[in-house]
Amino acid sequence: MTTPGPHATACPVLRRQLRGGLRGLLCWCLGLTAVLCLYLPLYPSIQTPGFSEMVAAMPPTLTETLGFDQIATGAGYTQATYFGLLGLLIATLASVSWGTQLIAGAEESGRLELSLTHAVGRGQYALESLGTLVLRVLVLCALTLAVVLALNGPGELSLTPSHVLTTTAAWGVLCLAFGVTALSAGAASGRHGLAVGTGAAVAIASYAFDAVARSKDSLDWLSTISPYHWAFGSDPLSTGEGWAGIGLLLVYSAVVYLLGHLAFTRRDLHA
Repeated sequence: MTTPGPHATACPVLRRQLRGGLRGLLCWCLGLTAVLCLYLPLYPSIQTPGFSEMVAAMPPTLTETLGFDQIATGAGYTQATYFGLLGLLIATLASVSWGTQLIAGAEESGRLELSLTHAVGRGQYALESLGTLVLRVLVLCALTLAVVLALNGPGELSLTPSHVLTTTAAWGVLCLAFGVTALSAGAASGRHGLAVGTGAAVAIASYAFDAVARSKDSLDWLSTISPYHWAFGSDPLSTGEGWAGIGLLLVYSAVVYLLGHLAFTRRDLHA
């Protein structure tokens, strides 16, 4: 009997998860591409007095929350329609779904126990699951960057490529943070519902805290605990700034993952 070489057995969990999730990843990519191709080319057509009057008639709090107060610029329009709204929603759904399925979903279906009987430790399983989540989010980021830059000229958006890169990084790390939250909640509890609920709750609270902070000066402190604000508070698509917020999001993800990892390696999987 031959012994498998080191390369044949490297990252077995990650490789299996990536292969098994290719179809789903493709569907999420198609969804993001559809949103970009539907909305970004429309930018020239909204530069009309009628549209400006419609936005002006909306409540100021609502326009500021949705980013419509800066929609007259290509950067503001792209942020309001994609990075801060529809694109963020789709990518967050994808990331939280992935984070939930990788450990909690696998445990409830019995796949986790089967994997752990094949010389894969809990720590390795959790770490490779994180790697799977990171790689999938990187694919979404690469797709977003490529499509936004491709539509920049035809859509007359006048976006600065380096600013698009910074914003895409902030967007991707924000979605990753939500996915890691779901992953860690699932790792700590083994419950699918708790994992998806925790990831979704953090995402919703993040957006809500930023919106409330913008609408009420007395509550502007809420922005300091909003991952959404960490990502987009410095308006990276217009200014090119935002790496400090990206760093905060990475620290958040690392801490949350570590907590989930420690709980996963210590709890009773058969409870």
